[in-house]
Amino acid sequence: MKRLSFLVSLTNNDNDYQQEQAAAAEKAARRFGVDVKIIHANNDALTQSQQLLHYVQDASVAKPDAIMFEPAGGTAFPQVARAAAAAGIGWVVLNHEVDYIMELRRQYKVPVFAITSDHEEVGKIQGQQFTALLPNGGSMLYIEGPNNSSAAKQRSVGMTKIKPMNIQVKTMRANWTEESAYRAVSSWLRLRTSMEAHIDLVGAQDDSMAMGARKAFGEISGADRERWMKIPITGCDGMPKTGQSWVKNGTLAATIFIPPNTDLAIEMLVEAFKNPAATMPERRLTQAESVPSLAELAGAGRKLAKGAKV
Repeated sequence: MKRLSFLVSLTNNDNDYQQEQAAAAEKAARRFGVDVKIIHANNDALTQSQQLLHYVQDASVAKPDAIMFEPAGGTAFPQVARAAAAAGIGWVVLNHEVDYIMELRRQYKVPVFAITSDHEEVGKIQGQQFTALLPNGGSMLYIEGPNNSSAAKQRSVGMTKIKPMNIQVKTMRANWTEESAYRAVSSWLRLRTSMEAHIDLVGAQDDSMAMGARKAFGEISGADRERWMKIPITGCDGMPKTGQSWVKNGTLAATIFIPPNTDLAIEMLVEAFKNPAATMPERRLTQAESVPSLAELAGAGRKLAKGAKV
């Protein structure tokens, strides 16, 4: 069998989870003896669709054997997917819900599947974390991902299902990066109402946005700065060198480990090309887990309720 070549399209290269996705892809490529090319969409869906079409349709570039991508916007590019499959290119969607997988698998003889975290379950874990950290209820700031992201929507749904009624939530949106959350929180802090608000907890849908909020709090002047810097902040993604490290050193109160899935995608693609008759699942789910455990967080929450330092 010829050496396989895969294109990996990620949303950006300044988010720790996306960086881990790239690293996992490169490591898996070495392990399975395949070539990977990694491109980034700079959080722009139009840019991403144009990049993908370039590799599907442009005769001047070598066509990959398969494309795996995490959508930068609210669509998983069904037209591009059909064009790729028709050109004999496998198609893998990462971390996004799609409804065209079955149709493509019926029409074309190339590997087509999706791999994602159960993002509603991620949201439920966040809801459990918030409940543990605020056993007596309170008010929290919740930083969601962009409104065109299915992952962000599902995490919010899961969180809302679990969060008790005595935790009041103010939401704002950012774009999965530290800088975007920093700008959003900084703008809110300039409002008089924000300084009058009593916020007991900050929850962000990824660790980089959590750190953006912390950076904004660190720039508050005067006596208010100490109050804001004491507020527990939680995130998601839980990469070992970032989110988990920030929990260990106390920068974040909690995160959720969401394993990267580009390595699993490469493993499944290699198997599909080696054994074309094998049946690949249409959708694979990876499992998330709370860091630290929910039991440990409950202990921290009881300390917070008593006014002790966590």
